[in-house]
Amino acid sequence: MVTVKLSKIIAPTFAGVHRDIKQHRHTHYWLKGGRGSTKSSFISVEIPLGMMRDAGKGQYTNAIVLRRYGVTLRESVFEQIGWAINALGVAELWKSSVSPMSWTYLPTGQRIIFRGADDPTKVKSIKFAVGWAKYLWYEEVNEFEGAEKIRSINQSVLRGGADFFAFYSFNPPKAARNWVNQYAAIEREDTLVHHSTYLTVPPEWLGEQFIVEAEHLKAVKPEAYRHEYLGEVTGTGGEVFDNVTLRRITDEEISRFDNLRRGIDWGYAADPFAYNVCHYDKTRRRLYLFREIHKVRLSNRAAAGLIKPEAGNSRITCDSAEPKSIDEVRGYGLRVVGARKGPDSVEYGIKWLQDLEEIIIDPARCPETAREFSGYELERDREGIFKAGYPDKDNHHIDAVRYACEDDMKRPSIGIMK
Repeated sequence: MVTVKLSKIIAPTFAGVHRDIKQHRHTHYWLKGGRGSTKSSFISVEIPLGMMRDAGKGQYTNAIVLRRYGVTLRESVFEQIGWAINALGVAELWKSSVSPMSWTYLPTGQRIIFRGADDPTKVKSIKFAVGWAKYLWYEEVNEFEGAEKIRSINQSVLRGGADFFAFYSFNPPKAARNWVNQYAAIEREDTLVHHSTYLTVPPEWLGEQFIVEAEHLKAVKPEAYRHEYLGEVTGTGGEVFDNVTLRRITDEEISRFDNLRRGIDWGYAADPFAYNVCHYDKTRRRLYLFREIHKVRLSNRAAAGLIKPEAGNSRITCDSAEPKSIDEVRGYGLRVVGARKGPDSVEYGIKWLQDLEEIIIDPARCPETAREFSGYELERDREGIFKAGYPDKDNHHIDAVRYACEDDMKRPSIGIMK
């Protein structure tokens, strides 16, 4: 076994992430970036390195490496882990197996195993002869079906041990509405999100031809370069709101909000009940969204019970299409009014929101609102041409916010809401 400097196999941009892992400051690590950013190489080093360090402490830990489809494992993550073991100079301590696909640490029997998530039974039935699965790696996590699939796997795998590390590597999809872009934008105390590009990697690691190809694409197709090599979410061209900022809104900020607006979009069965509270900074033309209720099959009585402690006797503007619901919640003590209606009201309201300097949404406090605003896009026809008008789906909180801000939308006509 030879001694290898980690700086020789881990790009400088990951030095801070390496220290973070060593200090176990987080559990979930979302590593995103463009081509050649070496994020997968970094994770492939951290897993066997961590397992060997654990063994030195008498902890027999294991790892599970996942891809969406099992057929992609051997020529990607399996070979990548093999590269890392060789790069660490510990090849004689590890043994590989193709059937079943695994790497075994010979001194202790700890294992790195590989599974495709296209066969959920093979993931949920994983057992180790010694220790627990401390390390979990989702390679190309954007290929997975969605956040629910990730949560389901995590609930099955991340248990029975003292501590855990989960790594998620991906090139961000173009569309902001893609689930992985939205999920990675949600701030959590146990999660670190890191972005890297080939520009932070020593050029000799990538080779001259890689640099040539990147520079050529930058010159002829700059937007494609930004997406493919810089890992930027460039959009599909159909995004309705390009003025959305997802960030944490602090309690201190909220304590200073003095121009609050509240709105309700009714729902019960298939559609959710949507409630939002926002602050409108008229001088700077900024809208802050910091509270939501999003529930399916929520009765009007239960909704009023959730809203009353927060709203008190404040005015709430609701979808006027359901006068019975308005009358009912009035009976439960809410001060509700129906939104005014008129022709082209949806288009006018959305254009008012588009024209704001900034729509700031706290994705931790308002995850569904953040998802709707950042993912709301025009639809295309069969030829790929954008359709006229705005889609009337997956827009419940957008509607609630429109209703909430109706008095701020200066318009000579009588009605503005639909």
